[in-house]
Formats: sequence, C-alpha cells, structure tokens
Amino acid sequence: MATFSYTTHLPFSREKVFAWFARPGALPRLSAPYLGTIRQEPDRGIDIGSRAVMDLAAPGTFGAGLQAAVGLGAKALHLSDRVRATVPWHALHTELEPGTHFADIMESGPLQSWRHSHDFKDILADGGPGTVMVDTVDYELPLLNKLPWGKPADWSEEVFGRTLSGIFEYREANLRADLEFHARYDGTAHTVAVAGASGLIGTQLCALLAGGGHRVIRLVRDPGAATDEDHVYWNPETGELDAAELREVDAVVNLAGHTIGGRFTAATKEKILDSRVTSTSLLARTLATLSSDGRERALICASAIGYYGAEPHGGAEAKPLQEGAPHGADFLASVCSAWEVACAPARDAGVRVVNVRTGIVQSPAGGVLQQLLPLYALGLGGPLGSKQHQSWIGIDDMAGIYAHAVLSPALTGPVNAVAPHPVTAAEYSATLGRVLRRPAVIPVPAFGPRLVLGLQGARELALADQLISCAKLEASGYVFRHSTLEPALRHVLGN
Repeated sequence: MATFSYTTHLPFSREKVFAWFARPGALPRLSAPYLGTIRQEPDRGIDIGSRAVMDLAAPGTFGAGLQAAVGLGAKALHLSDRVRATVPWHALHTELEPGTHFADIMESGPLQSWRHSHDFKDILADGGPGTVMVDTVDYELPLLNKLPWGKPADWSEEVFGRTLSGIFEYREANLRADLEFHARYDGTAHTVAVAGASGLIGTQLCALLAGGGHRVIRLVRDPGAATDEDHVYWNPETGELDAAELREVDAVVNLAGHTIGGRFTAATKEKILDSRVTSTSLLARTLATLSSDGRERALICASAIGYYGAEPHGGAEAKPLQEGAPHGADFLASVCSAWEVACAPARDAGVRVVNVRTGIVQSPAGGVLQQLLPLYALGLGGPLGSKQHQSWIGIDDMAGIYAHAVLSPALTGPVNAVAPHPVTAAEYSATLGRVLRRPAVIPVPAFGPRLVLGLQGARELALADQLISCAKLEASGYVFRHSTLEPALRHVLGN
C-alpha cells in the first residue's frame, strides 16, 4: 500500500470551499479532460453512498492520442456508446463530516485498491479567512503486490506518483480559478436554462454555474429524461416548449446545433443552418412571450468567429477584427448571421441578448485539438497552413465566458470569445509539438483537409485566416485564465 498526499492553500473560507465540493458540478470541473470522461456524475453529491462512474484513459501523450482517435472513429460510425479506449472506474463515497472531511473509494477499476480522503482546515490568508485542503490517497497498483519479492517496485510508485501530481495540479488550478471567478460577481443565485447542456462546452458551463450556487435547468429532447424540475422537455423541430417552464429563469443559454466538422454536403449544410436557426427562434419567441411580467431575462446564444468569413482580411495586412466588422459571404458566415438574427424576437421584447462568437476551442475531448492528437502522438504532426491566423480559446475560458455573459447585466450584443493572443498556424503547430514533446515538422498537404472536409469545408474550417479581437470582452470585466496558447494546452493536456 502506497500513500500520496497533496496540499492546497486557498484564500477562501473553509465554508465556501467545502460548499463548492458539495454542489453539483464539482467532479466535471476537477476531472482532467486528457484522463477520460465522466459517464455518471455522483448521484447524491458527496453524501455517503453516492456513486459515480468515470471512463479513464491511459496516461500520457499516447493515451490521449489513442482516446482521441477512438473517440473520433466512434463518432464517425455512431458508436460513441459502445466503442471506448478507456476503462471504467466506479467510485463510492464512504465518509462525510460536513465542513471538514469526506472520502471515497474505488469500488471497481484498474487499480488493486484506492481510497481518497479530503480534509479541510481553517487558516489565515492575506489577513483574511483561508483554507488548507489536504488530499490523501492510499492506493495499491495492480499485480505488483503479487510479485515474488513481496512489495511494489519503487519505480512504478514513482511513475504513478508523478501522474497523480499532474492530476492534482490540474484540480488545484481549476478549483482556485473557479472560486476566484465566482468571487468577482455579486453572489446572487441565478436560475439558468441551458440547451446543449451535454456537449463539450455545455457540460463545463453547467458545472461551473452549479459550483457557484446557481440553479441549472437542462433542456432535453427526450420526454423520458424530463423527470424532475431541473430537466425541461423541448423539441425545436416541432416547436414544442412550454413557456411556463421558463418563467422562473433568469437566463437561457443556447448551445444547440448540428455538429460542424464533416463534409459540407447539401444535406449537412441544411442541418447546420436549420438546427441553429430553429432552436434559437423557438427560445427567442418563448422568452418574448414572458417579457410582459417585468422580469429581467437574458438570452445568451452561441455564434462563431466564422461570422466574419474564412478570409475577412482580404489579403491585406491583418488587423484584429472587432464586433462591428461586417459578416462574410461564405456559408458559415451566412449561418452565423442567420443564427444571430434569429434572436430578434427576444431582443425586440426587451430581453438582453448576447451572441457569443466562439473561436477555436482547445480541448482533447473535442474540436480541432482532438482531431490533431492522434497524429501528434505518433510523431506525425505538423502545420496545417503557415501564416493563417488562428484565434483560439481554452475550454475553461469558454465556459467562463458564457457564465460571465449570464452574470454581467451590462453585456449585450455580439462578443468575440477568443483569447488575447492569437497565433499563426505554424506557431500553433510548433507549440502543440513542444507541449506533447513530439516533432511537428511534417506539413499537412493541402489535399489532406480537402479529402476529409471537401473543398468548401477545408477553406472555411481548416484553412480559415481569422485575426479576432477580444477587446470588448475584456472591457466588460472578463478575466482570462489562459491568455497565451502554451499554458492553455499544457493545462488541458497534462503536460
């Protein structure tokens, strides 16, 4: 049996820190995306008897690359629920002393045994209340206890200890940043309905809001899933949504839309456009019907920097585009424009509307980074283009920007959700290779993206050149967690 310990000092009261752990959303915010996914969140929080299930990937760059490759293949074949590159971990909460201690064990999983205790004590931090939190893990690696010389090999514990250090550094960073985020706002608890809550951004947004004490209502398309007051059935295709279900809501966040990433066939383009406009129109009309009651509400709707077109700079010297720049003339620009126009019924009725123009989201669980990881893990990565500007955003900042839009009553209209320091395609490739400790010297030939995305998809997605400003977002008071690319990639990739 080996023991690992990690100590965290936080400038927040013990009551606030412990309350964060006790709320829904703690596990998604603490789970590093490079280590796998959560299949089932704790069914009773940290109460004794609460259970959770996680799917864990192999550690390191190879494990992240394998998980990404299998995830992409499973999505392409519609086998996401049956094909995995992970092993299940079943956790059970076994101890709870409110305010000071809780513990969980591994009921079944890849290790011989595991017990994780969390202990909280008061300290003084910068002259005010603070908390010291000690995580203690007692574990036994598989098979090593059966070796003939009787005890686990020292090198195995050393390697596993380094893995645990990386995991708990990730946990500390997200915990600290989340507590700091919530401290910047007025503390009023909001009720927020989220469409697209199970997606890449939606999962983290719901967890972030819940961790701050806000109530989250998930809009679901399966009537059987709307079994409690925190799940509301809706169907954008048929126009089904009971306005009464949103009467107590302070904000609605719309992240719903058909996935963008495959070939731009006529059928796919129709789904991309219709899914966004139809869902947004339904939410905007519904909120408009509620506006006569005098309650202040907001509609926070996804959009994308594709609004400006794939080549908005026209070959001239690129200057960062602000929200007042005109929309482009290509397909994705027309989608984003129609998407934002669909909010008009809510805006006209006095609802505060924010259109979040999202940049290239960085997470190994989805998007461009997930697509690149398998190649880079094998040492076959390289630049996709050279001088094209890539305006990126980390997944935690992406969730933070949506939450900021919910909690900032003065923020209205379109807002660019990109980090302050964009990079070129060549800079992105070199940075990712450095983070993964892999070469990044094999240029991707121009026909590569065309084979996967088609000519139009390659031009508007893979080879787009977009230098975008985040000045409005920063002026509204948003504080970035990762303003430069390398720390953002190191955080989500565990390197």
